[in-house]
Amino acid sequence: MRAVVTCLLLAASCSGGAKQIPIGPRPARQTSGALAGNLCTAEGCTCRDLSAAGAGGVGTPEPGKKRFELRFGPSPQALWATMPGGTVLYKSAEKADACFYIDLSPGTHALELRASAPEGVSAAWSIHEFGGAAASWYDTFTFNCGSPGVCSFTDLDEAKARFAGVKRGLHDKCGSTRVKGLTWDTGHAPDQLHPSELVVRLDLDVYKFATSKVHGDETCAKPGAAGATGAAGVPDDSDGPPAP
Repeated sequence: MRAVVTCLLLAASCSGGAKQIPIGPRPARQTSGALAGNLCTAEGCTCRDLSAAGAGGVGTPEPGKKRFELRFGPSPQALWATMPGGTVLYKSAEKADACFYIDLSPGTHALELRASAPEGVSAAWSIHEFGGAAASWYDTFTFNCGSPGVCSFTDLDEAKARFAGVKRGLHDKCGSTRVKGLTWDTGHAPDQLHPSELVVRLDLDVYKFATSKVHGDETCAKPGAAGATGAAGVPDDSDGPPAP
């Protein structure tokens, strides 16, 4: 099933249902690509302490880049994230959770999230941007279907409705990154209720300006309050037509 979140804004143009399509091969069962920060080695990263202040030991990126955390799980299954250029981030079934830290330059970055399990997927990913000036982590994007439990087509329909309500693709109004082009496909569902394959696609639109307000600051939601250092610095052009 291909779900285009923006289609809910154009009610007559979208059809529901649980169409199942062939899904390509799973990515490699190993992590590859450039990981960043003090908690990473070539093989993977240790998750930061969520109760720690500031960067939580992750460190800060070089000038001109922004650091992101991709957190997988909790899930008893293998999960992946891939990016153009050969980056593969892999959480094995032996771990309930896994974290990866990467640095991104301003611009648009395609990301694909993948879950695969014959008994039905249990998928959870979250993406967090670190704002060095504010020493704060922002909730850039969270996708959860079937964690804990098993993802259903009903869960995906509810997720589609939630994401359609996120204005301008800014899941955290104090951050500098928005989500664009969010879609997903589902593969074979033996019981016609729970897909055994799930592929989520999105673009991270990373803006150059430095954030100055901490996550949760209520003034970030006020039009014009953040100026060039908050949500108001992100152009308001995200409500375009559905992806093909």
